[in-house]
Amino acid sequence: MGKILEVNDLHISFHTFAGEVQAIRGVNFELNEGETLAIVGESGSGKSVTTKSIMRLLPKHNSEFKAGEILFEGKDITKMSEKEMQKIRGKEISMIFQDPMTSLNPTMTVGKQIMEPLLKHQKLSKHEAKKRVIELLKLVGIPKAEIRFKQYPHQFSGGMRQRVVIAIALACNPKILIADEPTTALDVTIQAQILELMKDLQKKINTSIIFITHDLGVVANVADRVAVMYGGKIVEVGTVDEIFYNPQHPYTWGLISSMPSLDAEDEELYAIPGTPPDLLNPPVGDAFAARNEYAMKIDLEKQPPMFKISDTHYAATWLLHPNAPKVEPPTAVKKRMRKFHNETDSTPSKEVVKNV
Repeated sequence: MGKILEVNDLHISFHTFAGEVQAIRGVNFELNEGETLAIVGESGSGKSVTTKSIMRLLPKHNSEFKAGEILFEGKDITKMSEKEMQKIRGKEISMIFQDPMTSLNPTMTVGKQIMEPLLKHQKLSKHEAKKRVIELLKLVGIPKAEIRFKQYPHQFSGGMRQRVVIAIALACNPKILIADEPTTALDVTIQAQILELMKDLQKKINTSIIFITHDLGVVANVADRVAVMYGGKIVEVGTVDEIFYNPQHPYTWGLISSMPSLDAEDEELYAIPGTPPDLLNPPVGDAFAARNEYAMKIDLEKQPPMFKISDTHYAATWLLHPNAPKVEPPTAVKKRMRKFHNETDSTPSKEVVKNV
């Protein structure tokens, strides 16, 4: 399984009236063929900016690519012309956005909207494109596809509209599918259906997926690996089992502790204290230090490197330094870890989906 995407030392800033916002500060990750990588973190952590930079969709008037490279099949996207990118967007790399209603044109039938990328990138005839659209509508679970083809977005429910957006993204069989919080605007029942649909589609078309979410609870059902973002940096990365069963970064502990549980009768919902850092003036040391009850003096003075826990698991916290004091995860994290381990399934997906 080879690498299809590599992001190396990515730095991106936004120029605002208040000053330069250092939104992405040295992000590194890779995506393998046929795998799902989930990027999780609070709002403002840099998830969407990172993935929009892959599509080159950041606003030109105030965003600045400062350093780094984004290698898609070995070619650096940051050095491509807009004309070259137009051949990649929608065909090689597609994106599903958060709100399906703002992604769809209310004046066009859904059939015509799904046909657009097929006519542009695949050069199909209108008859061939229509046939392919009906196949796609059936693939994403929309019944009576021939009738639905002629209908408008307002005639679809929220969950069905999201399925249409997924069909548009899949039209050209992209090698990478970026899903930017695709279930946030949906109720929990539809949310679970869309997650299951994406999991099923990946098996059928073998595309690589980057799944962005602020909710760690949804990733166990879809992800192979998880990257945890905070303050414009990736602070922990590992397989889904490593992140859920053996989290190492205090921020990951906070995310796991704050996951709601339906069977917790008197359990108080945990909230990470404080607020994310001001990226107009990023902290000198660890960005999470001000909110970390286990922070040491060095956390305020120097950014931690990525410490290796296993061949697939890394975390940027000084608690992993050989000279650091031994710190155990909080009780709330241990409870959830035990709950995951007690599941009959080998993965935490059933429990987590039940709690979504």
